[in-house]
Amino acid sequence: MRVREKGDRGVVQSVVLFLGVSVLSGALAAGLAIPFAGLAGFTTEKTTQTLQDLPQQFDEVPLKQKSTILAADGSLIATLAEQNRVPISLNKVAPIMQKAIVAIEDDRFYEHGALDAKGTLRALLQNHSEGTVQQGGSSITQQYVKISLVEKANTPEEVAAATADTYQRKVAELRYAIAVEKQYSKNEILEKYLNLANFGDGAWGIEAASLHYFSVHASQLTLPQAALLAGLVKNPTGYDPTNNMKRAKDRRDVVIRRMLELKVISLAQANAALRTPVINPAKVRPNKLGCANGPYPFYCEYIVSQLEDNKAFGKDRTSAANYLKTAGLTIRTSLDPKMQKAAQKSIDQHTKKGDQAIAAITIVEPGTGLVKAMVQSKPYGSKKGQTSYNYNVEKSYAGGYGGFQNGSTMKAFTIAAAIQKGFPLTYKINSPNSLPLGGKKWTTCTGHVTAEKGYTPGNSTTNVADPTMIQAAQRSTNTYFLQLSQQVGLCPIATIASKLGMYDAQSGDPLGQYPSMTLGVGYVTPLQLSNAYAAFAARGMYCKPWLVTSVKDAAGKAMSTPGADCKQVLAPEVADGVNEVLHMVMEPGGTGQHLKFGNSDLAGKTGTIQDAKAVWYAGYSSKLASAAVVADASPPYKRLVGQTLDGHDIGEASGSGTAGPLWETALQGALQGLPTTHFTKPSDKTMRGDVKDLPFVNGMNPDDAANKLRQAGFDVEIASGTVNSEETAGTVAYTSPRQRDGAPEGSKVTIFVSNGSKKNEPQNSPKPPQNTTKPPGGPITIDPNCPPWNPKYPKCGGGGHGPG
Repeated sequence: MRVREKGDRGVVQSVVLFLGVSVLSGALAAGLAIPFAGLAGFTTEKTTQTLQDLPQQFDEVPLKQKSTILAADGSLIATLAEQNRVPISLNKVAPIMQKAIVAIEDDRFYEHGALDAKGTLRALLQNHSEGTVQQGGSSITQQYVKISLVEKANTPEEVAAATADTYQRKVAELRYAIAVEKQYSKNEILEKYLNLANFGDGAWGIEAASLHYFSVHASQLTLPQAALLAGLVKNPTGYDPTNNMKRAKDRRDVVIRRMLELKVISLAQANAALRTPVINPAKVRPNKLGCANGPYPFYCEYIVSQLEDNKAFGKDRTSAANYLKTAGLTIRTSLDPKMQKAAQKSIDQHTKKGDQAIAAITIVEPGTGLVKAMVQSKPYGSKKGQTSYNYNVEKSYAGGYGGFQNGSTMKAFTIAAAIQKGFPLTYKINSPNSLPLGGKKWTTCTGHVTAEKGYTPGNSTTNVADPTMIQAAQRSTNTYFLQLSQQVGLCPIATIASKLGMYDAQSGDPLGQYPSMTLGVGYVTPLQLSNAYAAFAARGMYCKPWLVTSVKDAAGKAMSTPGADCKQVLAPEVADGVNEVLHMVMEPGGTGQHLKFGNSDLAGKTGTIQDAKAVWYAGYSSKLASAAVVADASPPYKRLVGQTLDGHDIGEASGSGTAGPLWETALQGALQGLPTTHFTKPSDKTMRGDVKDLPFVNGMNPDDAANKLRQAGFDVEIASGTVNSEETAGTVAYTSPRQRDGAPEGSKVTIFVSNGSKKNEPQNSPKPPQNTTKPPGGPITIDPNCPPWNPKYPKCGGGGHGPG
């Protein structure tokens, strides 16, 4: 018994010592939730020093608030948050909730200052008698301080220091609590506490917790609901009703009985509350945080990636990511749910889960760059048949796949470069089904490049032997565009492509300037290609992809964000010419004729890469532009033929037949409800080109003819072999382009030598088209006897051309 008495005296002495030191220091002792053994070695000097070193004011921690990403119509795309929290004022918290939290956590809250001395002593004695921590004597003010200090911590070490079971920390909390009590009223402290507290299962703050567990606002909480939430703050994980319903009920009932004991509620109210089920599982709202839990995860993650690269949100990606999750931003985006639904419908209609081939579609608005839709066939996730790759965007974004070779969709940029250089839309080049180009040179921005020995490309479609630019585009004639790119030069093509946002989506480098550039080069994405084609639709106005249209801070104040970034990179007349050529691709005789729909003018281009490992269709109206790709995205890459799409083996892979239906269904749905539009008709000058008259050289010695043509400002080549002609054998039979058509200054003119035959035209050469009126939707016709555009022929008409 003697030993016990000595121990009791030690307890009393320790308590008196600690309280005395605190009082002498101008404070009251903190409620301590640690065993008495912690008092050993805690001296008056340490206590006094701790209190004197602390500031007299408590700097409030900014609440970590969730940010929301919204679609263009305001619907939710995703919630970004470290803590799911919706701050509210105390007058929006049900009075019964305020009473419940005070009853269980600090029933004398409105009576004491920063410290409840009675509660502290009770906790100290209880903990000592049990030998472990059983009760906490902390006031609500002290709890608010502790949570705030944890919230301020930025490293694991700072968190550990803010939660350490030491008397020094408790005394520090007390000093801060005293400052808080001086700065704020009791109601203000309670409001801050309820907004800051963790209520379990990802719900931080009373409003988020009310919505999460009960699907009601905090202002609508009932007694049993309030009692459950009040009980959670002591152990948010242990008493979480979604984890353990029985423990949650036991804890809730403790709160109800405590409220009855304090006469906060009546016996009848208590009994009714005790009989109420803890939660209705059907009303529990999952805390779906992050892009992965939203309806458009790929688009959302691309948005987040763009924001994390914005220096306005942080000095680096880590800082920006933290800011986005804690700043309570409202981020409005370009995504149009209606158009996204139309694009998704196309994916659902033309693909199946388990397909080996992948499909992706992006839709962009010409003239603004607004990215309206972004879909793909493989769903988001890490399970079999899912992917975290976004097949629509560049590799520089962490989840970006980095594109696919784009095939003949590249010909659109060759067309633009040719028109810009003055080539007429009727420009003809003899284009055999195969063409030996080994050793031939193409000029580049830095010099020239030579085709490898034996390079003999061919056409993959039925060909016109001597096509115009429009006819070659309609049939995607490879040998025509290879020769056209040689005459135009690769630098103008590369320059236009670059100005329209085309670059290698794998490396970020400019597209390579190779002899085969016009047939596809590098890796590009549906986003890049749709946005580039959108510039043609916008008559040469290129706009960078625009995804984030506005950002507001937690107070609703607009933050500075980039708007539409548009620049006129092509003359409108050049874009009009491109639109005319690509429009005819979707008219009878074109590879895209079966994809035409509606009354608006449409333009498009197919693309198939070597071995058909990827196929494309890119097209547009004046309102929307889109690109669709079907490809093998699983290395080692194989031909699409034999792979599955829409649950069936692909028998023949083509831009029009495989990717085209995806594009058609998506764009048709997206355009539904929008007004009918037409392209601006190209000018007569654009149709006929900025050409010079060619000297008449038929019947001349080939070398003399070549010199005459060079003196007139043309590049000249004498074709090997001979052709049937009425001209004397060994003399010039004709040139390509023909003398009657003229040619742009500096372009190549090929001389064909006659073999003396009496035939008027070379073998397999079509007869010149007659001057006829073009029926609606029919191919373009030009009077071959009318000289090319030239001021001295002002009344020479441009012939008929397609609508719009």
